[in-house]
Amino acid sequence: MSDMQKKPTTGVEILKKGSQLTLDIVDLNNLGCGVGRAPDGRAVFVAGAVVGDRVLAELIKVNKTYAVGRLVKIITSSQYREEGFCSAPLSCGGCVYRHLSYARELELKREYVRQCFRKAGLAEVKVEDVRTTGTVKGYRNKAEYPITMSKNRLCGGFYAQKTHRVVVAEHCSLQPPIFDEILHTVCALLTAQGVSAYNEETGKGLLRHLFLREGKNTGDIMVCPVINGDRLPDEQGFVTALCEAFPGITSILLNINKKSTNVVLGNTYRALWGKDHLDDVLCGVRFAIAPSAFYQVNHDAAELLYGIAKKRAVTDSKNGLLLDLYCGAGTIGLSMADGFSEVIGIEIVPAAIESAKVNAARNGIENAQFYCGDAADTEKLLAAAESARGTLHPDVVILDPPRKGCDRTLLEFLAKREVPRIVYVSCGPDTLARDCAILKDLGYEIGAVTPVDLFPRTGHVESVVCLTRK
Repeated sequence: MSDMQKKPTTGVEILKKGSQLTLDIVDLNNLGCGVGRAPDGRAVFVAGAVVGDRVLAELIKVNKTYAVGRLVKIITSSQYREEGFCSAPLSCGGCVYRHLSYARELELKREYVRQCFRKAGLAEVKVEDVRTTGTVKGYRNKAEYPITMSKNRLCGGFYAQKTHRVVVAEHCSLQPPIFDEILHTVCALLTAQGVSAYNEETGKGLLRHLFLREGKNTGDIMVCPVINGDRLPDEQGFVTALCEAFPGITSILLNINKKSTNVVLGNTYRALWGKDHLDDVLCGVRFAIAPSAFYQVNHDAAELLYGIAKKRAVTDSKNGLLLDLYCGAGTIGLSMADGFSEVIGIEIVPAAIESAKVNAARNGIENAQFYCGDAADTEKLLAAAESARGTLHPDVVILDPPRKGCDRTLLEFLAKREVPRIVYVSCGPDTLARDCAILKDLGYEIGAVTPVDLFPRTGHVESVVCLTRK
């Protein structure tokens, strides 16, 4: 019996996998799943459904408290539904809001941040409207395409959501169009060389991923095949053909990853042609970006984000010391260096600290120093810096932690040092709200939270907030 011939479940029948329900979609979560209610009250999550839709869904998972449905048919379309954003299969799982109007997406993201603060007991905190550049297509400057074999040729795509099954995609609306062209060309060239795709189950095959980066303000393009071996069959022929096809390429590297792991990049890089890094300009500062270095994937939105953070950090008069924790290659600290008499950056990764020093030197920024330190180990966090500079009394601390947020010991450490202002940049609204609640208990007032949409069409949102010591 076909999807359209299956009899929809009605009344209060017991929910079973394979049965169909007509659902009114009343909510949408940050994973892009529409939420409807089954006759027995259980929530049913349906990817691709939008608030206001009436849909027919087939149940593919039934739990005691919820169910998951596959969208079979849209019976009535929502006023918020928009089609045609991307031609990639829905199963790629990247653009969870691809069927939603962008205005509605921004409303949902603001509400998501507000809910996180309410759950943390901070309902009184003001959450502003989401700031955005307005660009929703082609904004990513980085791509990591898993490679598979399809019809006897190498193809790139994306992992289906929550799996390592490669969904072949000739196009991605979030990437610049040249990335699609380079992916297609690399796959064609290496197919002609007899290169095989890596198979995670067997550990066989050579080409694992294609890693691409672009400098938005410089036009630099880095191409980096990730291989399960030491070399390509004809590296010179590959380089020559690729450079002829794309004159804008400035770096061709090989990344060696022979480990049985789902980690994309190995630790070893070998330059085949051109520079060993990417150059770009962010917030007026020129950065040399190593292939393994963290760099925001949305250049223009990152400038918006850092600009907001700078306004919170820099007062009318010239500030004293800015302490930039989780500083990476120094992007935030160096972008604010003209507003402080001194900048100290701390980062656990030694290579990132070396990059930060290089970036400071190449921009003639003499008031910024960078040291290794672990934000999770407060006893040694400032040891290297204070050994060189003496006891630090920062006027402002910048926090830009990973998604898991800050350890409580770090927040207590900052409060004990009576840091006057903390500017917190976060990629996780839930952990941001949790940490703000801790800092409130430690004597800090929470300012307005400003969400910034660095990842349009996805469920992610960044935020900035300034906390002031009472």
